[in-house]
Amino acid sequence: MALKCGIVGLPNVGKSTLFNCLSNAKAQSANYPFCTIEPNVGTISVPDPRLEKLEELVKPERVVPTTMEIVDIAGLVKGASKGEGLGNQFLANIRETDAIIHVLRCFENDNIVHVDGSVDPIRDKEVIDYELQLKDLETVEKRLNGLARAAKSGDKEAKRAFELAEKIKNHLESGESVRSMEFDENEWPHVNELQLITVKPVLYLCNVDESSVKDGNKFVDQVKEAVKDEEAEVLVIGAQIEADIIELDTFEERQMFMEELGLTEPGVNRLIRSAYKLLDLDTYFTAGVKEVRAWTVLKGSTAPQAAGVIHSDFEKGFIRAEVMKYEDFVKYGSEAACKEAGKFGIEGKEYIVQDGDIMHFRFNV
Repeated sequence: MALKCGIVGLPNVGKSTLFNCLSNAKAQSANYPFCTIEPNVGTISVPDPRLEKLEELVKPERVVPTTMEIVDIAGLVKGASKGEGLGNQFLANIRETDAIIHVLRCFENDNIVHVDGSVDPIRDKEVIDYELQLKDLETVEKRLNGLARAAKSGDKEAKRAFELAEKIKNHLESGESVRSMEFDENEWPHVNELQLITVKPVLYLCNVDESSVKDGNKFVDQVKEAVKDEEAEVLVIGAQIEADIIELDTFEERQMFMEELGLTEPGVNRLIRSAYKLLDLDTYFTAGVKEVRAWTVLKGSTAPQAAGVIHSDFEKGFIRAEVMKYEDFVKYGSEAACKEAGKFGIEGKEYIVQDGDIMHFRFNV
C-alpha cells in the first residue's frame, strides 16, 4: 500500500536531517537553501511492540514489520505558488503525498542560517500555509472556469460541483486550509477530484535543541497555541539528537544516551507511529511458524480488502477469514488455546478489520 507522508517546511529547518534519521537514506544535508532538489523517498519500518510479543509466542523463522513511505520535499519559500525557488516542482511533489509532516524550526543557532533571518515558527507556518492555499486557490479557480458553462446549461451534477468549488474558493480566500472544512459523503468525490494540497491531514513537528527535547520551549508553546483549533498533533523532536542516536554503535549506548536526555525511546519512533495514524491506517497480523508479519490496511477495510493486500487472488477468491484478537492471543498463548477459549472467530465478506487482528484467510481461485 503505497501511501506517503511528505516532509515539508522552509529551507534549513531540519527536514533532511530528520529524513535521514527516519530512513537511513543519505539525503544531502547542507547549510543552505534548496539542498534537496529532487524529493528523496524512503521506505521505513513501522515500530510495533506487538510484533516482538508475537515473535516470542510463535517463534517464527522470520518477522516482517509493516512499512510506509516518507518523502523529503525541498524547502518552500515565499512565492512558491508562483514558481519562486522551483516552487511549482515542489508543490507538485506535495500533491502526490497523502499526508503532511510540517517541520517548524524551534531552536536558535547562529551557525545555521534562517531563510528569513530570524527564528519564528508561527511566521514560518503562515508562509507555508499561504503558499499552499494560493496554489489550491489557483486549482479551484481553473476548475470553476471549466464547470461554469456546464452548470449554466442545467446539468445538476455540474451545478453541485460548481457550488462546492465556490464554497472552497471562499474558504481559501479567507486564509483557511481546506482540511478545516466539513464535507458530506456526496461532496467528497468532487473534493478528491480537485487534488487539493491543503485538504491533506497535517502533523506539526517542532524541531528543537537538546535542552528542549523533553519539555519543549517558548517556540513550541507558540506553535501549540497557534494550532489549538486545528485538531492536529504537535510533536517535539530534536532532529540533530536523533542523528546522534543513530550514529551510536550499540543498543546499550543508545539507551544510555536517551536516558541522559530523559527519553524512553527515539523520537523518530513516535513520529513514525504518528505518521501512520495520520494516514488513517490500521495493522493486522498473520502469524505462523514460517513468518510473523504485519500488514497495512486503510481504517475501515473489509476482510476481502485486507486479504487483497497479501495477494489480489486472496481477495478475488475470498471465502472467509479466521480471526483472533491480539489481546486474546497474548492472553491464551496460542491459536489452539484461543479456539478452546472460544476466542477464534469465523468472519465473512462484511467483516471490518480491527487494528491488531490476527488473521488467516481461506480462498479459492
